[in-house]
Amino acid sequence: MAETTVLAIPLPAGVDERANAEALAKRYRAEFVDLKNFKIQHDLLRTVPVELMFRYNFVPIEQQGDALVIAVSDPSQLMILDEIAGLLGHRIIARVATLSQINEVLKKTEQSQRVLEEASEGLTFDVVSGEDNSDENISIEKLTREEDISPIIRLVDTTIFTALERRASDIHIETLDDSVIVKYRIDGVLQMAMAPIAREHHTTILSRIKIMSELDIAERRVPQDGRFRVRYKGRLIDFRVSIMPTVHGENAVLRVLDKESMSEKFRNLTLEVVGFAESDLRRFRRYIREPYGMVLVTGPTGSGKTTTLYAALNEIKSDEDKIITIEDPVEYQIRGITQIPVNEKKGLTFARGLRSILRHDPDKILVGEIRDQETAQIAINSALTGHLVFTTVHANNVVDVLGRFLNMGVEAYNFVSALNCILAQRLVRTICEYCPRTVKYDEETLLAAGLDPIEWRDFEFREGSGCMECGGTGYRGRTAIHELLDLTDPIRELILDKKPTSEIRKLAQKEGMTFLRESAIDRVRNGITTLKEINKVTFIEASR
Repeated sequence: MAETTVLAIPLPAGVDERANAEALAKRYRAEFVDLKNFKIQHDLLRTVPVELMFRYNFVPIEQQGDALVIAVSDPSQLMILDEIAGLLGHRIIARVATLSQINEVLKKTEQSQRVLEEASEGLTFDVVSGEDNSDENISIEKLTREEDISPIIRLVDTTIFTALERRASDIHIETLDDSVIVKYRIDGVLQMAMAPIAREHHTTILSRIKIMSELDIAERRVPQDGRFRVRYKGRLIDFRVSIMPTVHGENAVLRVLDKESMSEKFRNLTLEVVGFAESDLRRFRRYIREPYGMVLVTGPTGSGKTTTLYAALNEIKSDEDKIITIEDPVEYQIRGITQIPVNEKKGLTFARGLRSILRHDPDKILVGEIRDQETAQIAINSALTGHLVFTTVHANNVVDVLGRFLNMGVEAYNFVSALNCILAQRLVRTICEYCPRTVKYDEETLLAAGLDPIEWRDFEFREGSGCMECGGTGYRGRTAIHELLDLTDPIRELILDKKPTSEIRKLAQKEGMTFLRESAIDRVRNGITTLKEINKVTFIEASR
């Protein structure tokens, strides 16, 4: 489904904004209109889908024969004007108004009731509770005929529906002093989902989410965590809900866990899909097929560590081996692998679960995350006693992992002996395949990115111009960049001698290791991502 263009955050109306709008109107020979005392023509507004007005930030002013006169803030966006004309089936006459005035008019168009009132067919879904035993799930509300659904329920439910359609991983509901903002996280970046919602609906929206999550609707002063499940297009999708009180009221974040869909994709998941470079892929595959030892993946939250480990398990699983995982939570289910969820409330921690796993005669073990010395020690001992252990830890790069483990109080000799390799990973957005274009950067930009101007001066960089498919961002989807540290004998000796990480880094580079920054630049060279994206994700100094 085509994604929507990101809505601009309204700017405060002022003299500078009006002057800029008037200058734009003059430059593009369009008429400037002042919407300050604009009288809304409700009959005309009803002929234009409300979602289009919010998507493209325009207001219909009047009908002139077969032409529709609209107010926009940027008349230079000819492609967008053409898209509006095509979608409405009218010739468009553009007038120029300030963005803040356009947004003010949109707020008055009964948008709190209408923003997402035009629910898509098949929107209605069952909301079921998220008890520990999925077999005992009971329906707590069934959305039936549209006339029975209140505007707020429809708004919340359609926000969820649209998030699923747009591949969002999270829904953010943020409360301001005068409005409520809804954002989607798509490909790791927040995007406005719709125009601001009137502040008076904040409590009702949050109450609806709390009811769905079976939380206390009367409690507004302390954080609450819950979950709910919806049946959407024939499959169950889980949502983890976090409610947090702020100075202006409660905020909510809904994490989307589309387990059934992802489990289907994960059946065919391989390390090629993750985005490994050929050289790293060959070496990493060798390590995940070792008979024993530890394969360690590091990176910040949301960097795809779990996906990489699932891909590795998918490639090596067989009927001859018993593979057991302990995770917090079990995000995706893989057929043929025993997966155990951590439950700290009931006393099932990583350390306790790992001890039990070892009594279940496993060949290969995945520990979702090493957070403490006890878990680290058991995992290392498992790797030393004939098991292949996959695990993750939070660290910035492969060299920082060494210090992290040693600071946990782990014996350096045992740790180094157990390790097969350390993989550091980040995710970068990939250029939208529907709107690519080539650009050249000036010398200043190249130097700021740590690139040699002589080498890159004539290079044609690819980037996305922004279209309906990518929601105007120029990016669609993500891929991973990696750095892989081989635990060679010289590297092991430096670690045991407690040499500075800078020395370990230099030796690794001398042995041919590709660092994260170099991996990212390679993706730019191959036209997969942009220079701006890799500058946001990796340190420029890392290439030196």
